[in-house]
Amino acid sequence: MAFLKSLLPRRFRSNETTIPVVQLQGVIMTGGSQFRPALNLATVSPLLTKAFADKKAPAVAISINSPGGSPVQSRLIFRRIRDLAQEKNKKVFVFVEDVAASGGYMIALAGDEIIADPTSIVGSIGVVSSSFGFTDLIKKIGVERRVYTAGKNKATLDPFKPENESDVAHLKSLQLEVHQIFIDMVKERRGTKLADDDDLFTGLFWSGLRGKELGLVDDLNDMRTFLKARYGEKTALRLITMPRGLFGRKIAGAAAGGISERVASAAATGVAEIVEERTMWGRYGL
Repeated sequence: MAFLKSLLPRRFRSNETTIPVVQLQGVIMTGGSQFRPALNLATVSPLLTKAFADKKAPAVAISINSPGGSPVQSRLIFRRIRDLAQEKNKKVFVFVEDVAASGGYMIALAGDEIIADPTSIVGSIGVVSSSFGFTDLIKKIGVERRVYTAGKNKATLDPFKPENESDVAHLKSLQLEVHQIFIDMVKERRGTKLADDDDLFTGLFWSGLRGKELGLVDDLNDMRTFLKARYGEKTALRLITMPRGLFGRKIAGAAAGGISERVASAAATGVAEIVEERTMWGRYGL
């Protein structure tokens, strides 16, 4: 009976509220492919546009599971959600799955309310940059590094050269600027909900339970239970997916070229990048 009812046009389903659901999962970074999906404005924007286009929906639910990544892409996604929410006059509820940390939490700030599981990981309001140093390795294998630049600072933080104090100082100054932008966003969106805690902006992360005490989270619940309590037992959730073309292929975000080209492209990303991505999840025990 429920299946037959789902086939009916929405106008014939009396007293039912449908909430569009957008799932955001993965490391936040530019690029990505079918083999290594990534969260960025290009991949997320079509889903958000489709979700907010539902005129009868009073709200949009966003499920997020991300350890963070690019602060630029995080802020762009945040901004897109808020712009659509204001343009379409809809509430936004963000639901944290395993983790919404660093850039993941920055995106979560787009929610009018943030709901997490007590065991979710939230926070990590800070900025991190990481790299590798290959100076000893390059000596051992007998390779000479040759770099030619115009501009004395053009080759800063070269992983094949010894670390330079002035390069590190410059990087830290950039990190402090981005960190302050992040802090300002948290204060603007969470306001008086935030607890007076010295560790709030140090980069520490917490469980959803502790996050609620700190004011980073509004409620501890799951999506279905929360939305049914808010809009009634007849509330239905509608997962938003990418549009498909004539032969069933997903249109937006599809990688160009044949299968061999896509495999080669994925392989070309290198082991270091994959390790770095795995490290981001591992930082939160995942």
